[in-house]
Amino acid sequence: MRQDDAHIVMVAPFGMAPKGTASARMLPLAKALVVIGFRVTLLVPPWDDPARSGHLTTDEGVRVEQLQLPRLRALDLPLLTGRLLQRAVQLQPDLLHTFKPKGYSGFVALAWWFWRRLGQQAPLIVDTDDWEGAGGWNDVGGYAWPQQRLFAWQERWGLRHHDGLTVASRTLEAIARERGVPAEKLLYLPNGPGAAWPPPPAAEVAALRTQLGLDDHPTALLFTRFAEFDVAAMAQRWASIVAAMPGARLLVVGRGFHDEARRFGAALAARGLADSVVMQGWQPRSALPLYFAASDVALYPMAESLLNRAKCPVKLADYLAAGLPVVGDGVGQVAEYLADNQGGIIVPPHDDAAFVAATTALLRDPDRAKALGQRGQARLHAEFAWPVQATRLARFYATRSTQNG
Repeated sequence: MRQDDAHIVMVAPFGMAPKGTASARMLPLAKALVVIGFRVTLLVPPWDDPARSGHLTTDEGVRVEQLQLPRLRALDLPLLTGRLLQRAVQLQPDLLHTFKPKGYSGFVALAWWFWRRLGQQAPLIVDTDDWEGAGGWNDVGGYAWPQQRLFAWQERWGLRHHDGLTVASRTLEAIARERGVPAEKLLYLPNGPGAAWPPPPAAEVAALRTQLGLDDHPTALLFTRFAEFDVAAMAQRWASIVAAMPGARLLVVGRGFHDEARRFGAALAARGLADSVVMQGWQPRSALPLYFAASDVALYPMAESLLNRAKCPVKLADYLAAGLPVVGDGVGQVAEYLADNQGGIIVPPHDDAAFVAATTALLRDPDRAKALGQRGQARLHAEFAWPVQATRLARFYATRSTQNG
Protein backbone atom coordinates (compact mmCIF):
# COMPACT_ATOMS: atom_id res chain seq x y z
CA MET A 1 0.00 0.00 0.00
CA ARG A 2 1.46 3.35 -1.06
CA GLN A 3 1.03 5.98 1.61
CA ASP A 4 0.33 8.85 -0.78
CA ASP A 5 -3.43 9.06 -1.22
CA ALA A 6 -4.06 5.58 0.21
CA HIS A 7 -7.62 5.44 1.48
CA ILE A 8 -8.19 4.24 5.06
CA VAL A 9 -11.73 3.62 6.27
CA MET A 10 -12.22 3.56 10.03
CA VAL A 11 -15.36 2.14 11.63
CA ALA A 12 -16.48 3.46 15.01
CA PRO A 13 -18.32 1.41 17.64
CA PHE A 14 -20.64 4.27 18.62
CA GLY A 15 -21.20 8.00 18.13
CA MET A 16 -18.78 10.89 18.54
CA ALA A 17 -20.39 11.65 21.91
CA PRO A 18 -20.81 11.03 24.78
CA LYS A 19 -18.20 8.22 24.86
CA GLY A 20 -14.59 8.87 23.93
CA THR A 21 -13.18 6.23 21.57
CA ALA A 22 -14.44 7.87 18.37
CA SER A 23 -13.77 11.49 19.33
CA ALA A 24 -10.64 11.09 21.48
CA ARG A 25 -8.88 8.20 19.69
CA MET A 26 -10.14 7.65 16.14
CA LEU A 27 -10.58 11.24 15.03
CA PRO A 28 -7.24 12.71 16.22
CA LEU A 29 -5.43 9.68 14.85
CA ALA A 30 -7.23 10.11 11.50
CA LYS A 31 -6.30 13.81 11.38
CA ALA A 32 -2.64 12.95 11.95
CA LEU A 33 -2.78 10.35 9.16
CA VAL A 34 -4.22 12.92 6.76
CA VAL A 35 -1.29 15.25 7.48
CA ILE A 36 1.18 12.60 6.32
CA GLY A 37 -0.65 11.84 3.08
CA PHE A 38 -3.53 9.41 3.68
CA ARG A 39 -7.18 9.86 2.81
CA VAL A 40 -9.32 8.85 5.78
CA THR A 41 -13.06 8.30 6.10
CA LEU A 42 -14.74 7.65 9.45
CA LEU A 43 -17.97 5.65 9.44
CA VAL A 44 -19.91 6.36 12.62
CA PRO A 45 -23.05 4.57 13.89
CA PRO A 46 -24.61 7.31 16.06
CA TRP A 47 -27.00 5.04 17.94
CA ASP A 48 -26.08 6.84 21.21
CA ASP A 49 -25.99 10.30 19.58
CA PRO A 50 -29.16 10.33 17.42
CA ALA A 51 -29.15 14.11 16.91
CA ARG A 52 -26.26 13.60 14.46
CA SER A 53 -27.93 10.86 12.45
CA GLY A 54 -27.15 11.33 8.76
CA HIS A 55 -24.65 14.16 9.28
CA LEU A 56 -21.71 14.43 6.89
CA THR A 57 -18.79 16.66 7.85
CA THR A 58 -15.13 17.18 7.05
CA ASP A 59 -12.83 17.83 10.00
CA GLU A 60 -9.26 18.88 9.09
CA GLY A 61 -9.36 16.73 6.00
CA VAL A 62 -11.09 13.73 7.59
CA ARG A 63 -14.46 12.80 6.10
CA VAL A 64 -16.84 11.90 8.93
CA GLU A 65 -19.99 10.06 7.86
CA GLN A 66 -22.55 9.58 10.62
CA LEU A 67 -24.89 7.02 9.15
CA GLN A 68 -28.64 7.42 9.05
CA LEU A 69 -30.35 5.62 11.90
CA PRO A 70 -33.30 3.34 11.07
CA ARG A 71 -36.73 4.77 11.78
CA LEU A 72 -37.51 1.73 13.91
CA ARG A 73 -34.81 1.90 16.56
CA ALA A 74 -35.48 -1.72 17.51
CA LEU A 75 -33.87 -2.61 14.17
CA ASP A 76 -30.69 -0.60 14.80
CA LEU A 77 -28.41 -3.61 15.14
CA PRO A 78 -29.13 -5.43 11.86
CA LEU A 79 -29.93 -2.37 9.71
CA LEU A 80 -27.18 -0.09 10.99
CA THR A 81 -24.61 -2.87 10.79
CA GLY A 82 -25.71 -3.51 7.21
CA ARG A 83 -25.40 0.15 6.33
CA LEU A 84 -21.90 0.31 7.80
CA LEU A 85 -20.86 -2.72 5.76
CA GLN A 86 -22.47 -1.48 2.58
CA ARG A 87 -20.81 1.91 2.87
CA ALA A 88 -17.42 0.40 3.69
CA VAL A 89 -17.61 -1.77 0.57
CA GLN A 90 -18.71 1.19 -1.59
CA LEU A 91 -15.71 3.23 -0.48
CA GLN A 92 -13.29 0.53 -1.71
CA PRO A 93 -10.63 1.31 0.94
CA ASP A 94 -7.03 0.26 0.73
CA LEU A 95 -7.39 -0.84 4.36
CA LEU A 96 -10.23 -1.13 6.89
CA HIS A 97 -9.54 -0.27 10.54
CA THR A 98 -12.32 -1.12 13.02
CA PHE A 99 -12.28 0.31 16.55
CA LYS A 100 -13.37 -1.93 19.44
CA PRO A 101 -13.94 -5.61 18.72
CA LYS A 102 -17.53 -5.53 19.99
CA GLY A 103 -20.92 -4.19 18.96
CA TYR A 104 -21.35 -2.65 15.50
CA SER A 105 -17.66 -2.41 14.65
CA GLY A 106 -17.18 -5.99 15.85
CA PHE A 107 -19.86 -7.25 13.46
CA VAL A 108 -18.33 -5.27 10.59
CA ALA A 109 -14.94 -6.86 11.31
CA LEU A 110 -16.53 -10.31 11.41
CA ALA A 111 -18.10 -9.92 7.97
CA TRP A 112 -14.99 -8.30 6.50
CA TRP A 113 -12.78 -11.12 7.79
CA PHE A 114 -14.80 -13.78 5.99
CA TRP A 115 -14.81 -11.73 2.80
CA ARG A 116 -11.03 -11.47 3.16
CA ARG A 117 -10.82 -15.25 3.20
CA LEU A 118 -12.44 -15.15 -0.23
CA GLY A 119 -9.90 -12.59 -1.40
CA GLN A 120 -12.54 -9.95 -1.91
CA GLN A 121 -11.60 -7.09 0.42
CA ALA A 122 -8.73 -4.94 1.72
CA PRO A 123 -6.71 -5.86 4.82
CA LEU A 124 -8.48 -5.67 8.18
CA ILE A 125 -6.94 -3.99 11.22
CA VAL A 126 -8.77 -4.28 14.56
CA ASP A 127 -8.22 -1.83 17.41
CA THR A 128 -8.90 -2.41 21.09
CA ASP A 129 -8.58 0.27 23.78
CA ASP A 130 -10.33 -1.40 26.74
CA TRP A 131 -10.93 -4.82 28.21
CA GLU A 132 -14.56 -5.59 27.45
CA GLY A 133 -15.18 -9.06 28.96
CA ALA A 134 -15.14 -10.42 32.51
CA GLY A 135 -13.15 -8.12 34.76
CA GLY A 136 -13.69 -5.27 32.29
CA TRP A 137 -16.66 -3.28 31.02
CA ASN A 138 -18.94 -6.30 31.22
CA ASP A 139 -18.72 -5.96 35.00
CA VAL A 140 -19.52 -2.25 35.21
CA GLY A 141 -21.36 -1.35 32.00
CA GLY A 142 -24.84 -2.37 33.12
CA TYR A 143 -25.26 -4.76 30.19
CA ALA A 144 -27.87 -7.50 30.13
CA TRP A 145 -26.61 -11.08 30.37
CA PRO A 146 -27.02 -11.81 26.61
CA GLN A 147 -25.05 -8.66 25.78
CA GLN A 148 -22.26 -9.68 28.15
CA ARG A 149 -22.00 -13.08 26.51
CA LEU A 150 -22.01 -11.53 23.04
CA PHE A 151 -19.38 -8.89 23.85
CA ALA A 152 -17.08 -11.42 25.51
CA TRP A 153 -17.33 -13.69 22.46
CA GLN A 154 -16.75 -10.80 20.04
CA GLU A 155 -13.67 -9.74 22.00
CA ARG A 156 -12.18 -13.24 21.99
CA TRP A 157 -12.89 -13.58 18.27
CA GLY A 158 -11.59 -10.12 17.38
CA LEU A 159 -8.28 -10.64 19.16
CA ARG A 160 -7.59 -13.65 16.92
CA HIS A 161 -9.09 -12.75 13.53
CA HIS A 162 -7.48 -9.81 11.74
CA ASP A 163 -4.55 -8.87 9.55
CA GLY A 164 -3.21 -6.66 12.32
CA LEU A 165 -4.15 -5.62 15.85
CA THR A 166 -3.58 -2.21 17.43
CA VAL A 167 -3.79 -1.97 21.23
CA ALA A 168 -3.93 1.09 23.46
CA SER A 169 -2.14 -0.30 26.54
CA ARG A 170 0.69 -2.57 27.57
CA THR A 171 -1.81 -4.79 29.38
CA LEU A 172 -3.82 -5.31 26.19
CA GLU A 173 -0.57 -5.99 24.35
CA ALA A 174 0.33 -8.68 26.89
CA ILE A 175 -3.15 -10.25 26.66
CA ALA A 176 -2.91 -10.35 22.86
CA ARG A 177 0.48 -12.06 23.04
CA GLU A 178 -0.85 -14.60 25.55
CA ARG A 179 -3.65 -15.37 23.11
CA GLY A 180 -1.26 -16.10 20.28
CA VAL A 181 -1.08 -12.86 18.29
CA PRO A 182 2.41 -12.81 16.70
CA ALA A 183 4.59 -9.78 17.28
CA GLU A 184 4.55 -8.72 13.62
CA LYS A 185 0.73 -8.44 13.68
CA LEU A 186 0.62 -6.38 16.87
CA LEU A 187 1.15 -2.64 17.41
CA TYR A 188 1.14 -0.85 20.76
CA LEU A 189 -0.68 2.41 19.98
CA PRO A 190 -1.39 4.39 23.16
CA ASN A 191 -3.61 7.45 23.29
CA GLY A 192 -2.21 10.91 22.76
CA PRO A 193 -3.50 14.23 24.04
CA GLY A 194 -6.38 16.11 22.50
CA ALA A 195 -6.02 19.29 20.49
CA ALA A 196 -3.25 21.64 21.60
CA TRP A 197 -4.38 24.24 24.09
CA PRO A 198 -2.88 27.73 24.21
CA PRO A 199 -2.35 28.88 27.81
CA PRO A 200 -5.38 30.93 28.90
CA PRO A 201 -4.80 34.58 29.88
CA ALA A 202 -3.60 34.99 33.45
CA ALA A 203 -6.42 37.43 34.18
CA GLU A 204 -9.03 34.81 33.23
CA VAL A 205 -7.33 32.20 35.40
CA ALA A 206 -7.27 34.58 38.37
CA ALA A 207 -10.93 35.47 37.80
CA LEU A 208 -11.94 31.79 37.78
CA ARG A 209 -10.00 31.09 40.97
CA THR A 210 -11.74 34.02 42.64
CA GLN A 211 -15.13 32.95 41.32
CA LEU A 212 -14.65 29.42 42.67
CA GLY A 213 -13.33 30.63 46.02
CA LEU A 214 -9.88 29.15 45.41
CA ASP A 215 -8.01 32.47 45.71
CA ASP A 216 -4.51 31.69 47.03
CA HIS A 217 -5.32 28.18 48.27
CA PRO A 218 -3.10 25.33 46.99
CA THR A 219 -5.42 23.49 44.59
CA ALA A 220 -5.53 19.91 43.38
CA LEU A 221 -7.63 18.98 40.33
CA LEU A 222 -9.67 15.80 39.99
CA PHE A 223 -10.90 15.53 36.38
CA THR A 224 -12.92 12.35 36.36
CA ARG A 225 -15.92 10.18 35.58
CA PHE A 226 -15.42 8.40 38.94
CA ALA A 227 -15.12 5.01 37.23
CA GLU A 228 -11.50 4.27 38.14
CA PHE A 229 -11.55 4.48 41.94
CA ASP A 230 -13.61 3.95 45.08
CA VAL A 231 -15.21 7.26 46.06
CA ALA A 232 -15.06 6.58 49.81
CA ALA A 233 -11.36 5.74 49.62
CA MET A 234 -10.66 8.92 47.65
CA ALA A 235 -12.64 10.98 50.16
CA GLN A 236 -10.49 9.56 52.95
CA ARG A 237 -7.33 10.38 51.01
CA TRP A 238 -8.52 13.95 50.66
CA ALA A 239 -9.31 14.09 54.37
CA SER A 240 -5.69 13.15 55.11
CA ILE A 241 -4.41 15.80 52.68
CA VAL A 242 -6.53 18.49 54.36
CA ALA A 243 -5.36 17.32 57.78
CA ALA A 244 -1.78 17.92 56.63
CA MET A 245 -2.61 21.10 54.69
CA PRO A 246 -5.77 22.76 56.06
CA GLY A 247 -5.76 25.37 53.32
CA ALA A 248 -5.78 22.87 50.44
CA ARG A 249 -8.67 22.83 47.99
CA LEU A 250 -9.94 20.10 45.65
CA LEU A 251 -11.42 21.17 42.31
CA VAL A 252 -13.59 18.39 40.89
CA VAL A 253 -14.46 18.57 37.19
CA GLY A 254 -16.64 15.71 35.95
CA ARG A 255 -19.55 13.46 36.71
CA GLY A 256 -20.07 9.74 37.07
CA PHE A 257 -21.97 7.26 34.93
CA HIS A 258 -24.43 6.76 37.78
CA ASP A 259 -24.56 8.56 41.15
CA GLU A 260 -20.84 8.49 41.96
CA ALA A 261 -20.51 12.29 42.14
CA ARG A 262 -23.32 12.49 44.69
CA ARG A 263 -21.78 9.70 46.76
CA PHE A 264 -18.39 11.36 46.62
CA GLY A 265 -19.90 14.64 47.80
CA ALA A 266 -21.71 12.84 50.62
CA ALA A 267 -18.49 11.07 51.70
CA LEU A 268 -16.68 14.40 51.79
CA ALA A 269 -19.49 16.08 53.72
CA ALA A 270 -19.53 13.25 56.27
CA ARG A 271 -15.86 14.01 56.96
CA GLY A 272 -16.49 17.73 57.32
CA LEU A 273 -14.72 18.54 54.07
CA ALA A 274 -17.47 20.28 52.10
CA ASP A 275 -15.78 23.69 52.34
CA SER A 276 -12.50 22.32 50.94
CA VAL A 277 -14.04 20.97 47.73
CA VAL A 278 -15.46 22.73 44.66
CA MET A 279 -17.66 20.45 42.53
CA GLN A 280 -18.01 21.81 38.99
CA GLY A 281 -19.65 18.93 37.15
CA TRP A 282 -18.83 18.10 33.55
CA GLN A 283 -17.38 20.93 31.48
CA PRO A 284 -17.09 21.32 27.69
CA ARG A 285 -13.66 20.50 26.37
CA SER A 286 -13.13 24.12 25.34
CA ALA A 287 -13.36 25.15 29.02
CA LEU A 288 -10.82 22.63 30.32
CA PRO A 289 -7.65 24.72 29.74
CA LEU A 290 -8.96 27.33 32.17
CA TYR A 291 -9.67 24.75 34.88
CA PHE A 292 -6.31 23.09 34.32
CA ALA A 293 -4.49 26.42 34.57
CA ALA A 294 -6.37 27.22 37.77
CA SER A 295 -4.94 24.08 39.41
CA ASP A 296 -1.53 23.41 40.91
CA VAL A 297 -1.48 19.61 40.89
CA ALA A 298 -3.59 16.96 39.14
CA LEU A 299 -4.72 13.74 40.80
CA TYR A 300 -5.19 10.42 39.02
CA PRO A 301 -6.38 7.77 41.50
CA MET A 302 -6.68 4.26 40.02
CA ALA A 303 -7.81 1.12 41.82
CA GLU A 304 -5.96 -2.07 40.92
CA SER A 305 -8.22 -3.94 38.48
CA LEU A 306 -8.07 -5.50 35.02
CA LEU A 307 -10.35 -2.78 33.68
CA ASN A 308 -7.99 -0.04 34.90
CA ARG A 309 -4.82 -1.84 33.82
CA ALA A 310 -6.15 -2.29 30.29
CA LYS A 311 -7.39 1.24 29.64
CA CYS A 312 -5.33 4.11 28.26
CA PRO A 313 -6.73 7.26 29.91
CA VAL A 314 -6.98 10.31 27.67
CA LYS A 315 -7.61 12.47 30.76
CA LEU A 316 -4.13 11.65 32.01
CA ALA A 317 -2.66 12.60 28.62
CA ASP A 318 -4.61 15.87 28.80
CA TYR A 319 -3.14 16.62 32.24
CA LEU A 320 0.37 16.17 30.89
CA ALA A 321 -0.36 18.14 27.72
CA ALA A 322 -1.35 21.08 29.92
CA GLY A 323 1.91 20.82 31.86
CA LEU A 324 0.17 19.82 35.09
CA PRO A 325 2.20 17.67 37.49
CA VAL A 326 0.31 14.46 38.31
CA VAL A 327 0.09 12.25 41.37
CA GLY A 328 -1.15 8.86 40.18
CA ASP A 329 -1.54 5.29 41.38
CA GLY A 330 0.90 3.11 39.44
CA VAL A 331 -1.75 1.05 37.65
CA GLY A 332 -1.47 0.18 33.96
CA GLN A 333 -0.78 3.13 31.67
CA VAL A 334 -0.28 5.55 34.55
CA ALA A 335 3.15 3.97 35.01
CA GLU A 336 3.79 4.34 31.24
CA TYR A 337 2.89 8.03 31.07
CA LEU A 338 4.71 8.94 34.30
CA ALA A 339 7.72 6.64 33.78
CA ASP A 340 10.72 7.62 35.93
CA ASN A 341 8.47 10.21 37.60
CA GLN A 342 8.56 12.42 34.51
CA GLY A 343 5.41 14.47 34.73
CA GLY A 344 4.63 13.71 38.33
CA ILE A 345 4.88 11.10 41.05
CA ILE A 346 3.82 7.46 40.78
CA VAL A 347 2.69 5.81 44.02
CA PRO A 348 2.01 2.12 44.68
CA PRO A 349 -1.65 1.18 44.08
CA HIS A 350 -3.85 1.53 47.17
CA ASP A 351 -1.00 3.11 49.16
CA ASP A 352 -3.03 5.92 50.67
CA ALA A 353 -0.16 7.28 52.75
CA ALA A 354 2.11 7.54 49.71
CA PHE A 355 -0.63 9.25 47.66
CA VAL A 356 -1.24 11.80 50.42
CA ALA A 357 2.49 12.43 50.94
CA ALA A 358 3.11 12.93 47.20
CA THR A 359 0.18 15.32 46.83
CA THR A 360 1.11 17.45 49.82
CA ALA A 361 4.77 17.50 48.76
CA LEU A 362 3.90 18.96 45.35
CA LEU A 363 1.35 21.41 46.74
CA ARG A 364 4.00 22.69 49.14
CA ASP A 365 6.73 22.97 46.50
CA PRO A 366 5.36 24.85 43.44
CA ASP A 367 8.79 25.06 41.77
CA ARG A 368 9.27 21.29 41.88
CA ALA A 369 5.70 20.74 40.73
CA LYS A 370 6.16 23.11 37.78
CA ALA A 371 9.40 21.41 36.74
CA LEU A 372 7.78 17.97 36.85
CA GLY A 373 4.89 19.23 34.77
CA GLN A 374 7.19 20.69 32.15
CA ARG A 375 9.17 17.43 31.86
CA GLY A 376 5.96 15.45 31.51
CA GLN A 377 4.67 17.80 28.82
CA ALA A 378 7.89 17.47 26.82
CA ARG A 379 7.92 13.67 27.10
CA LEU A 380 4.24 13.40 26.15
CA HIS A 381 4.79 15.28 22.90
CA ALA A 382 8.00 13.40 22.10
CA GLU A 383 6.61 9.90 22.69
CA PHE A 384 2.79 9.94 22.72
CA ALA A 385 1.57 12.80 20.51
CA TRP A 386 -0.75 11.74 17.69
CA PRO A 387 1.69 12.68 14.87
CA VAL A 388 4.21 10.32 16.46
CA GLN A 389 1.58 7.58 16.70
CA ALA A 390 0.40 8.16 13.13
CA THR A 391 3.92 7.69 11.76
CA ARG A 392 4.24 4.38 13.60
CA LEU A 393 0.78 3.32 12.43
CA ALA A 394 1.64 4.17 8.79
CA ARG A 395 4.61 1.80 8.94
CA PHE A 396 2.39 -0.88 10.47
CA TYR A 397 -0.24 -0.43 7.75
CA ALA A 398 2.47 -0.84 5.12
CA THR A 399 3.79 -4.09 6.58
CA ARG A 400 0.32 -5.60 7.02
CA SER A 401 -0.70 -4.65 3.49
CA THR A 402 2.48 -6.14 2.07
CA GLN A 403 2.03 -9.37 4.03
CA ASN A 404 -1.65 -9.69 3.19
CA GLY A 405 -1.98 -7.94 -0.14
